Amino acid sequence: MLIRIRSKEGNFRFEFQPTADISELVSKILETSPDADPSTITISNQPRGNEVPASTLTGRNLQALGLKHGDLLFVGYKARAAPEAPAATTSTSAADAAGADAAKRPWDAVAEDAVDKYWRSQEGKIPRGRDSRFCKHGANAMCDYCMPLEPYDAAYHTEHNIKHLSYHAYLRKLTPKASSSASVTSVLPPLNPPSYKVKDPCPTGGHPPWPAGICTACQPSAITLQSQPFRMVDHLEIASPEIVDRFLQAWRLTGVQRFGWLIGHYEPYPDVPMGIKAVVEAIHEPPQEGQIDGLELGLPWEDEPRIRALAAQATTPLQIVGYIFTDLEPTEEDRSKLKYKRHPQSFFLSSLEVIFAAHVQNANPTPSRSSFTGKFGSRMVTAVLTGTEEGGIDVSAYQVSEQACAMVDADMIEASVDPGIMRVKEEDREEGSARYVPDVFFRYKNEYGLDVSKNAKPCFPVEYLLVNVTHGFPQSPSPLFRSVQYKIENRPGLEDQSIEDVLRQLAQIQAYDVPESAHGGELQKRQSLAKFISDWHLIAFLGTTGLISENDVRVLMRTATAPDLENPTVLDDLLRTEGWLTLMTFARESAPKRPSNAELPSSSHAPMDTDIPPEVFDQIAREEEAARGSGSSAGVRICPHCTFENTHGGSDCEVCGLPL
Repeated sequence: MLIRIRSKEGNFRFEFQPTADISELVSKILETSPDADPSTITISNQPRGNEVPASTLTGRNLQALGLKHGDLLFVGYKARAAPEAPAATTSTSAADAAGADAAKRPWDAVAEDAVDKYWRSQEGKIPRGRDSRFCKHGANAMCDYCMPLEPYDAAYHTEHNIKHLSYHAYLRKLTPKASSSASVTSVLPPLNPPSYKVKDPCPTGGHPPWPAGICTACQPSAITLQSQPFRMVDHLEIASPEIVDRFLQAWRLTGVQRFGWLIGHYEPYPDVPMGIKAVVEAIHEPPQEGQIDGLELGLPWEDEPRIRALAAQATTPLQIVGYIFTDLEPTEEDRSKLKYKRHPQSFFLSSLEVIFAAHVQNANPTPSRSSFTGKFGSRMVTAVLTGTEEGGIDVSAYQVSEQACAMVDADMIEASVDPGIMRVKEEDREEGSARYVPDVFFRYKNEYGLDVSKNAKPCFPVEYLLVNVTHGFPQSPSPLFRSVQYKIENRPGLEDQSIEDVLRQLAQIQAYDVPESAHGGELQKRQSLAKFISDWHLIAFLGTTGLISENDVRVLMRTATAPDLENPTVLDDLLRTEGWLTLMTFARESAPKRPSNAELPSSSHAPMDTDIPPEVFDQIAREEEAARGSGSSAGVRICPHCTFENTHGGSDCEVCGLPL
């Protein structure tokens, strides 16, 4: 087959066998460019971008790389730094030169998520039943009317109102069909993350780096904003409505906005061909300063590494899948209803929120074997709790496009006063803050229904950077954490976490009386304890107390997220740990004392309280504890001088006359 090569030396044509090794191609390149450094040779199918070092392709044949008759390859290289011995022209010596500094291809070493491995192992086609009108064959045959559809079939997506292709359906659309002699993994990665930065240094090496110089080889091309055809996550599922209700409780009590990280995992989503959904199991609230119309948040937050490591220890490994925040404001006419602020006539995500989402997505890339860099896109979802048209509360989920992430990474855009408008920054050539801004365009339909292009400078609608994500709750909730009752972190003055409170609750359910399953024990107490510890906020807090070691916290997390908490043996591993035994010792000491027989007065008549069952003493102890926690009764003020209980509203004591 004929392969065309274009380099700095000119255009060349060479004949190769389809099974020829890549080293033969490298040797031909070295023949045409004797001054080229073999270790710097790159090959691409585009004039700019997608450059692949030839040294990473050692041992591959041209057919396995997807090359066909007549393909044009763009070759780049750097000249030798110093005079060296003439390069050998035989294929064997060229292969040695190309493989001297061969580095492992980055996309081969990537460890993808479990959901990516699942979809790569599946055919992914959309099954169709036999059409009674057009199918004229038997039950074991197939025709054009009933054969499975490709996962990227446009008619199917239009019929089912699916706006975006799933990530893996998009990959199937881009990946060419593998030949019988080549596997899918042998094809070069089809994805390359967009970058709008000036290349530094310039590939030609003919001028100083930006801002001292720039040329067409190092400057980014013009940008045309368009709707992203795919999305990394197709659906956001919150495992239980109680998770959101617990998160909203802080706003209901204070009226200030809240922010939280979504802790969950990714699963296949059957409603979209080769779809992926993010399942939220908990919401972790970092330190923040809430306000009526916004909030202040510090990034990166100090506790993030510990939270990520803790989430990964669950029976179903968890991770941060996104974040959620509130934007709620009651109406002036009816305080029980909320303003409908985010709608097509205003905005869905403000320009400032889009920039924040792009920063978060850039900081959390998705590992991918289909990208030259080993990473592509992000699965971080932005969820907003805001008012609906009827005055209620609903969840809206979004992602920002890869173009938005690249523009934020290149420092090209900034927020504006109008939340629905994004500003394009001005070009800056000052040393230390240099910024190159290429031409940016967007397309829209004018008043005559014509598709026209318009310059995006100085501003453009923020909708061009958004990707919609559907959301919902499962019909039969089965959350990983069975309880959401424990106090939530970082709510000072509203919900203060303390080890004393944990010990008091453990004493109430008599956790210290729960033995291992081999020694029997009450089943009700065992189940109450299992449900109590199956709380994300409790586990995250116990890891900061110092009473439980890191290894014991891992055991606690695996126990709390066990699929069958009703199994009597599920608590056995936890009950054997030193940290849990220490915690039970403190809980036993903090439990209210019951009157013993030795403390009862001796008389011929049995005291009246000997017939009272122990459960009554437990109830009395709980009521006394609640009374001590809530303080004195409302409206009663005790005089600090004579201890008289004053019920009037005056400022002096009714008995001694001194000020209260």
